[in-house]
Amino acid sequence: MPELTQSVTNLIDQFARLPGIGRKSAERLAYHVLRMHKSEALALADAVRDVKENVRYCRNCFNLSEEDECAICRDPRRERDKLCVVEQPRDLMSLEQTGMYRGLYHVLLGRIAPLEGIGAEQLTIDALVRRVREGTIKELIMATNPTVEGDGTALYISNLLAELPVRITRLARGLTTGSVLEYANKEMLADALSGRREF
Repeated sequence: MPELTQSVTNLIDQFARLPGIGRKSAERLAYHVLRMHKSEALALADAVRDVKENVRYCRNCFNLSEEDECAICRDPRRERDKLCVVEQPRDLMSLEQTGMYRGLYHVLLGRIAPLEGIGAEQLTIDALVRRVREGTIKELIMATNPTVEGDGTALYISNLLAELPVRITRLARGLTTGSVLEYANKEMLADALSGRREF
């Protein structure tokens, strides 16, 4: 079998490090890049560079942003007394696509998963508690994924905030246990938001 060039081997290795990409898929992606017009391939490289250089976490909610505050936190039309807690920015985007929720968000940047070595201190839970202690939040909507880890994270947060005068609700179980918000359709998410209940 002929040897691949070092550059192609390196590209395949880099693609193979992406989640959900096996060695064969990495090879297909690498050969696709090789067939692309040079300007398209460099545009892809520039897009990756731009994301790494320009995108950061919002200082309030930890959503992705290219400024200190994300567009949602800057929007004066948002309901500032509601805070929806999600695991990842992609979960926030899934909920936004329903058009049903007009409050603010807080992105945990993960969930408590002891078997994976992820504890509460590695998430943005301390920042969430500070936001709720400020006293402007009247309802906290727990929108962590309906998994063992997501439910455990929600329970941990609700226990931390139990003494504060904030209503804690959970998305209705229009979402099946074990599912992930990112893959739920808009109608299912809309039902879950409108049918939320006390935690």
